[in-house]
Order: sequence, then structure tokens, then C-alpha cells
Amino acid sequence: MLLVVAATAASLTLSAPAAVETVVPPPPPPVPAEPPTAEELAARIVPAVVTLTATDGWTGVAGTGIVLTPDGLVLTNHHVVSGADEITAISAATGLTYDVAVNGYDRAHDIAVVQLGSAQDLPVATLADAPGPGVGSSVTAFGNSDGGGVVVAAPGTIVATGRNVLVRDSVDGSRHRLTGMLQSDAAIRPGDSGGPLVDAFGAVVGVNTAGAVGEDPADAPTAPEAYAVPISAAMEIVEQIRSGAGGGTVHVGPTPLLGVTVTTVREGGEDRGAEVLWVSFDSPAEAAGLDIGDVITSFDGNPVASHGDLETLLMARRPGETVEIGWRDKTGARQTATVAVESGPAR
Repeated sequence: MLLVVAATAASLTLSAPAAVETVVPPPPPPVPAEPPTAEELAARIVPAVVTLTATDGWTGVAGTGIVLTPDGLVLTNHHVVSGADEITAISAATGLTYDVAVNGYDRAHDIAVVQLGSAQDLPVATLADAPGPGVGSSVTAFGNSDGGGVVVAAPGTIVATGRNVLVRDSVDGSRHRLTGMLQSDAAIRPGDSGGPLVDAFGAVVGVNTAGAVGEDPADAPTAPEAYAVPISAAMEIVEQIRSGAGGGTVHVGPTPLLGVTVTTVREGGEDRGAEVLWVSFDSPAEAAGLDIGDVITSFDGNPVASHGDLETLLMARRPGETVEIGWRDKTGARQTATVAVESGPAR
């Protein structure tokens, strides 16, 4: 390209060269990393897993937990720790046994956060970013299968996302609905509950929940189906518990205990109270004078029409607080008493 020179009496003026646009080709796309082998995947995941044993008197439940922090903050299922008066964990990385305290839980979403006593320098799990895996993605479930104390891998694929399912507790047979679940065809077994469901590269995409029985009690699946709470949903609950801000379906801190087992009374097609089925020895309920067959109708000045009402009102209290309970005894007479709720196991 030539420069154009224009002469005048006073000076010479040079025109600037026209800009030349350099086209830089885009870099080639990165070569996708090869997923690890099954053995390599297990080597990545197993050290960040603990096996859990939760006992209530003579009975016990086996489960699994996912290590979130080096000092032993662990994510698991609520149904693993529910009702337990003693919980222990064994780290797959260290082989050490730890006492376990329950920091908080969300029964509606089957999530619990527990703390291992005196834990330090534990390997932690890698969590997947949102969005979660799509249908057809390869996944592997890890857990304390059948309570054997050894972390076992169960490979599979994602069958569906966003599933609403009815799940059954393998201990007491109770059922409740979970929403937004990941469904896979991994061969999950009791004891895997609370363990990690990981993608092909070992990032945790879900929290395994054993005992799925189908969307309708009359429509039980003909083959085992595995469901997991998406890790993004689980971590929202974890962060709420860590903040100390209980509310909604999330309970933080010690669990208040009244000491009764109740069921909803229905009369004329309407809920009329919480009938007492059992009163625990030396409990606040026994101190209040409650007996089997009584129907609780108020708690701390609020009406109680159902088992759920009583549970919600009780969970809003803290151990040591005093409340007034109102009930109808077996003769139909109205009774009231003021008692202090105690600290009990998660439920």
C-alpha cells in the first residue's frame, strides 16, 4: 500500500495508512477429559463418604453420609437419623469412629446435617454445579449397602428428573411424598440412604434416598427404582441450617420432646384433635397427666386439630420452654397443664 503525499507551501502532510483487520481464528474446542474408570471413580468418592449407624434402644438403622467440610460436617437423609438416641459414623478415609450430633434437618425433603465430633482433615466431596444431570446421563450411587459397613458402588443412568414420589421408611413403614427427585436405575439398597449419587467425573449430583415405592401406594413398581434429592436442593437446606435460621420445614438445633405418640381424630368428616396412643415414661406428657385415649386440642394457646398441627407447634419450641397443653380426657372433661418440653432425638 502506498502513502499519498500532498505538497503545500508550508508543509508536507502524510495520510495515515488504512487499518488492516487481522482475523484471528477461534481456538479449537478443548478436548473433553476422559471420564475415570470405575476403580478411579471409587478412589475419588469413597474417602469423602462415612457410614452411619443410628440406634434407638435395641433397634438400629444403617446409612451413609457425604463429607462437606474437613472438620466433619456431613450431609445425609433425615430418615437415617430420625428417632435415634445415639449416632456414630466411620470415615472411609481414616477408619476412625466418630460420635455424631444432629445440627438440623428437613423432614419434608428428607435431608439432615450432622457433625462428626473431633473430626479434622477429612477429604470432602466435590459437588456438581447446577443444572443437574439430564436424562440418559451416567451416574453411580455409593453407599453402605445393606448396612455392611463397606462403601459399595452401584452404576446406572438418569431415567427422569423432577419426579414426585411416595417413599416408605424401611424401619417403621411410614410413607410421605418427596418432590423434584432425580430417578435413576442404579441398584440402591437400604443403607445407601444419604450417600452420594455422582456423575461420570465424580461430582455429587444427588443424595440417595432408599425405599422408593412408587407414586401411588396401589401402583408399586415391578422393579427397583432409585431416587435422589438433587444436590442443589439439598445444599439450600444445608446453608439454611448452617445459618441457624430455622423456619418452614427446616428445624435447627435440639429437637423438643413432649413424649407422646398421637394420631388425628376425625369426627363428622373433620379433624378434631390429636388422640394419644402412647405416653413415654418420665416425659413432660406424663408429668402433665396425659393418658392413652386423651385427645389434645390445644398447645401453647393454639388450637390442635390434627397430628400435624401438634407436630408443627411443638417443633417451633425449644427444649426447656414451658407450654400449656389442653385436652379432652376419656370422659370428655376438659383438662389443662403447663409443662416444660425436653430435648429429644431428631424426628
